[in-house]
Amino acid sequence: MVRSVLLAGAAVGLAALGAASPSCAADRTLAVTIYSNDLALVQDRRTLDVTAGRQRLEFQDVSAQIRPETVSLNLADAAIVEQNFDFDLLTPAKLMEKAVGGDVTLVRVNPATGAEQRQTARVLATNGGVVLKVGDRIEVLRDDGLPARVIFDKVPDNLRARPTLSVTVDAKAGGARPATLQYLTPGLGWRADYVAAYDETAGKLDVQGWVTLTNTTGTTFEAAKTILVAGAPGQGGGQPVFQPAWAARGRANLVRAGVESGKRERLGDLYLYPLPERTTIANQQAKQVSFLDVRGVPAEHGYEFRNGWMQSSDDPRSARSVYRFSTGTTAGLGDQLPAGTLRFYMRDQRGDPQFIGESVIDHTPMGSTLSLSTGDAFDVKVKPTVEKREQAGLFRWKTSMSYTLSNAMARPVMVDLIQGGLVGDTRIVTESRPSTRRDADTAVWSVEVPANGETKVAATFDTRF
Repeated sequence: MVRSVLLAGAAVGLAALGAASPSCAADRTLAVTIYSNDLALVQDRRTLDVTAGRQRLEFQDVSAQIRPETVSLNLADAAIVEQNFDFDLLTPAKLMEKAVGGDVTLVRVNPATGAEQRQTARVLATNGGVVLKVGDRIEVLRDDGLPARVIFDKVPDNLRARPTLSVTVDAKAGGARPATLQYLTPGLGWRADYVAAYDETAGKLDVQGWVTLTNTTGTTFEAAKTILVAGAPGQGGGQPVFQPAWAARGRANLVRAGVESGKRERLGDLYLYPLPERTTIANQQAKQVSFLDVRGVPAEHGYEFRNGWMQSSDDPRSARSVYRFSTGTTAGLGDQLPAGTLRFYMRDQRGDPQFIGESVIDHTPMGSTLSLSTGDAFDVKVKPTVEKREQAGLFRWKTSMSYTLSNAMARPVMVDLIQGGLVGDTRIVTESRPSTRRDADTAVWSVEVPANGETKVAATFDTRF
């Protein structure tokens, strides 16, 4: 409320803004390493002109979300005595808060004559509004539409126009020398987004990868050498790194994990994606940079249907439309893929690209096989039915299932029929066509469904608990 009153009802004049520390020169280079869990390492290199003895050095334009406990300063022939981070930024509301108990100059303008009237006022409080003592009167500074402003004699010492880190050092000798300030900060993040254009006739996929950088640190990083890290380093406590729900869902799209090594630079178990040129990451900005552009990757369009357990469905249910392709060097993308969202497009009969769905992926090694779903199919349905279930002995059951697969399109389609929930000691004792066991809990039938037709699959399961 204080902020809105000051911004709406009063202009703020400053008699003196103060100057930056003379010990910090303009010679500055930045390097930023951004991780995928809202964490960044900033390396700020500047040339400082120091004097012999104890002095305070001020580093402006550091992140407003800096983690002070991670700060390190490398300055030759100087010992660090203490450091302070001043994050109380200069705003009209903060100026008024710092002025409580002191005097300000209140300027009012007569709207009829334009004449100014200046009065000295004591600031008594800023709790939900500004309370002033003007002479013998108590007044509330309010938004009443009358032209008014408040003049302050100076900016308080602990109020900064920009986020500032001050470091007290004891230097052995004076002179200009390089210094490197290093710290961790949240507020700098990145994500990967992919655009995939599928050619149904050719069975080919064009994929572009984009990195979206976001900066909410309160500071702009000018011409920074930027490295993106695919992976989330642990942050202490011995606890596992938090993984968002979308990352766990993405793993279901990985049919086969790759075993190929690529040319990407590694850092431990993380992959580095350096941007080719220095870039300015402005505060409150989202910036996109391309990192992948591959054309003509072989891809297959098919369908999947998963029955969660041996159960019936009252109505036919839609199969999922899926696209399968490789990230390998041979007939694939030929790269490691950072976690992100892949959006599929396909050209319509007029030749215009149309969005057909999206899927998320986890960090994917090179040489992997991905099967990404774009949503439910309109014309491909499956109706699972429990034909018979009977007890065959102590802790033993036999279940006879049938699956009716229908296709309303004018071309045949391939459907991977997946029966999940095969818990315990479950065996398939009879089946109308051979299946494969993808894992201990699932069986898969690859079924061709004719154009404008149906196909049935039958199987009997023997389950022991």
